[in-house]
Amino acid sequence: MSMDELMDEAALHEIRDRIRAFELDRRDFLRLCGGGLLVCLSGAQAPGQESGRGGQGWGGHELPREVSAWIHIDADGKVTVFTGKVEIGQNIRTSLAQSVAEELRVGFDAITMTMGDTELTPWDMGTFGSRSTPTMGPQLRNMAATAREMLVEAAAQRWSVDAATLVAEDGMVRNPKTGATLGYGAITRGEQLTRTLMGDPPPQHANFGRVRDPADPPLTPAIAWKIAGTAVPKAQGRDFVTGKHKYPSDIARPGMLFGKMLRATGFNATLVAADTAGAEKMPGVQVVRDGDFIGVVADDVWAAEKALAAIHAQWNVPEQISNRELFAAMRKGAAGGEASADVEQGLSGADVKLAQEYTVAYIAHAPLEPRTAVAEWGQTDAGQAKLTVWTGTQRPFGVKDDLVRAFRLSEDQVRVMMPDMGSGYGGKHTGECAVEAARLAKAAGKPVKLIWTREEEFTWAYFRPAGVMEIRGGAKRDGTLTAWEHHNYNSGPSALETPYNVTAKLEKFHEWPSPLLVQGSYRGLAATANHFARESAMDELAHELGMDPLEFRMKNLNNDRLRAVFTAAAEKFGWGREKSTADRGFGIAGGTEKGGYAAACAEVEIDAAKKVRIRRVVQAWESGAIVNPDGLRNQIMGAMVQAIGGALFEQIEFANGRVLNAHFAEYRVPRFRDTPEIEVVLIDRKDLPSAGAGETGIVALAPAVGNAIFAATGTRLRAMPMAAGEIFSS
Repeated sequence: MSMDELMDEAALHEIRDRIRAFELDRRDFLRLCGGGLLVCLSGAQAPGQESGRGGQGWGGHELPREVSAWIHIDADGKVTVFTGKVEIGQNIRTSLAQSVAEELRVGFDAITMTMGDTELTPWDMGTFGSRSTPTMGPQLRNMAATAREMLVEAAAQRWSVDAATLVAEDGMVRNPKTGATLGYGAITRGEQLTRTLMGDPPPQHANFGRVRDPADPPLTPAIAWKIAGTAVPKAQGRDFVTGKHKYPSDIARPGMLFGKMLRATGFNATLVAADTAGAEKMPGVQVVRDGDFIGVVADDVWAAEKALAAIHAQWNVPEQISNRELFAAMRKGAAGGEASADVEQGLSGADVKLAQEYTVAYIAHAPLEPRTAVAEWGQTDAGQAKLTVWTGTQRPFGVKDDLVRAFRLSEDQVRVMMPDMGSGYGGKHTGECAVEAARLAKAAGKPVKLIWTREEEFTWAYFRPAGVMEIRGGAKRDGTLTAWEHHNYNSGPSALETPYNVTAKLEKFHEWPSPLLVQGSYRGLAATANHFARESAMDELAHELGMDPLEFRMKNLNNDRLRAVFTAAAEKFGWGREKSTADRGFGIAGGTEKGGYAAACAEVEIDAAKKVRIRRVVQAWESGAIVNPDGLRNQIMGAMVQAIGGALFEQIEFANGRVLNAHFAEYRVPRFRDTPEIEVVLIDRKDLPSAGAGETGIVALAPAVGNAIFAATGTRLRAMPMAAGEIFSS
C-alpha cells in the first residue's frame, strides 16, 4: 500500500489483518529463542514525512491498536528488542537500546536490537521525519517498563510476598528484606508470560509521540536516568571501525549472480528498439527482458557491465526543461499567491518594507552507499514461492509492499531485511532497486545482487525539490513586525510558518509539476528552503532598520525555547564583540521544526578574489531530554557539514531529461577543506519529552552563512547554492 492508501478505513483493516498474521508467525521465532518472557505493547504510530510536495503524512489519524512492539528475555537474561525502525547512521540503535535498558533495569550490553526485519519486527511506517526518538522511544520504554513490572510480579508470586516490596535492578529482582535475588533469566526460564496493553490512545499530533494510557506502568523521569542520558559508545561500533559490519552492498549468497539494468537516456523516455543479440552471445550471461524491462545477469560485475554495454537501445526522449529555465517556468506555472487584507493593512502601517524572492536548487541525497539489493527466491514450508531481499531502505515494510504487489504474492511470501546501511538522508524510501533485483533473480533462478552505479543513483533516485520563496514583510521603526507573507513554490510546506510574532500574516505552499523525481524528500525537507528565505528576510529587515539582527529577532520572539538557543549560540560565539569587516563577516540565524530548536552563528572569511570560506560555526540545540549527548552532538555536527554543500555549491544540473553532473567529479559535496571549526552547544531539557534530531540541525547554517557574507560584502545572496552568485567557494 502507498502512504496515501493508509488514510482510508479499508487500508486500516488490512493493516490489522497483517499484524494478526505477524503475531502468529512470531511463534516460530520464540521457539528458537527457547521460551522466555514476551511482551506485546500497543500504541499509535507516527505521522509520515512530507514528500517535498503536499506531504504524505497521517494527518493526525492513529494506527490500529494492534500495532505492537516486542521484547524477549531469554534464559540467560539476554534481552532482544524488536523494532521496525532502522539504523542508517543516526545512532538510533544505541539510543533506543539505552531507553530499554533504563526502564528494564539491565545493563546496556544486555540489549540486542533487531531492526528492520519484516519477518521479525513489528510493522513500521519507516525511519524518517525525526520520529524514531519521540515515537519509538516511548513505545520501547513503555514495553520495557511493562516487562519489569511483570518480572517483579512473577518473583513476588514465587516468593509469596507483596510485589511492592521488591526492587528490579541490574537484571534481577531483589527482596531488600531477605536479600534474596532472582535473575530475569531464572524468572523466565521454562515459562512464557505474555501481556498485551490494549489501550485506546487518542490521535497523534505531528510533533509529539505516543499518548500514554493512565494504566501504563510509570516511566523513569529523565532526571533519574542512569543509562539513558549518558554518552554510551555506539552499539556495535567496533564492527564498523574494523570492517566486520556487512552493509547491504556486502551481502553475499551461495550461487549469487550480479545484475545490471538498461536505463533510458533521459526522463520520460520511451523505448523504440533494443538489440540484445550481442549480450546474449556472451558466455555466462543471461539477458532478462520483459517489455521495456531489460537487464542482464552474470557471474561477476565486470561481465555484467560488458554485457550491458553490448545492448544497443534506441530511445525517444521528449524535449524537457533545463535547470537554467527552471525558476522562470516555476514562477509562470505556479498558482499565484492570493492577497490578504490583513497583510496589506500591516504593510501600509510599516516604516520599513521588504519584498524579495529566494530560490533553492534541486540537490541529490548523495549517500556514500548507492541503492543496493540482494534478492533470493526459495520456498515456504507450504511449498509456495518465498522471496527474501536484503536492501538499504528507510522503509522495509514499504519495500515489502512493493514486492508483494509486483509479484502478486501474499504477505508471508516476502521478507525484507535491512542491514545497517551507508546513509539515506531521506533518499531511500522507494523500493525500485529491490524489485529490479527480484525480477532478475526470478528469471535467473539464482540469487542476484544489484548495486546501482553512482550515475544511476544521481539520475534515477529522487531529489530535494527546487523552489521559489516569495516573502513580503514590514516592521515599525522600533523593530516590531507588522506584516509577513511567505509563499513557497514547489519545495514544500515544512517549517513554512514563522515562529516570530506577527498578527497579519499569510503563509502558503503552492504545488508545481516538478521536472525531476521528488517522490520523497531530503534531510530537513523544505525546512531548509523556508528557513533560508525567512532568516535571510529577517536579516534584511534588521539591516534596513539599523538594528542588530539578534536584537531584532528577540524583539519579535516569545518562544522561550527558541530564545534559549539564540542566547546560547550568541554567548558561546561571542556575538557582538567584533564588527564585520570587508574580509570577515558574522551572521546569525535560527528556527524550529519537528520539536527541535536550533540557532547558529557563522564567521566567514572573504579573500581578495571574492572567494568565501566558512571559518567558524557555533550552533546551539535543544530537543528536550537528551538520550545520548555524544550521539546527539555527532548528529548536529554531521547536519552542519552536510548543510555546507546545499548552502554553497550543491545543485543538480539538467537539460532535456538528462542529469548533467551525475558523478562526484562534477557534483560538488563538502570536502575536508570546506569544514570550519564547529562548536555545538547542547541544552538538555530533562523536563521535556525527547524529540528527534535527524533533520532540523541542517536548517540554520545556510542563512547564517548568507547573512555573514552580506555583513562583510554588502552583497545579499538570495539563491542556494550561494556559490552560484557573485561570491564563490574555494
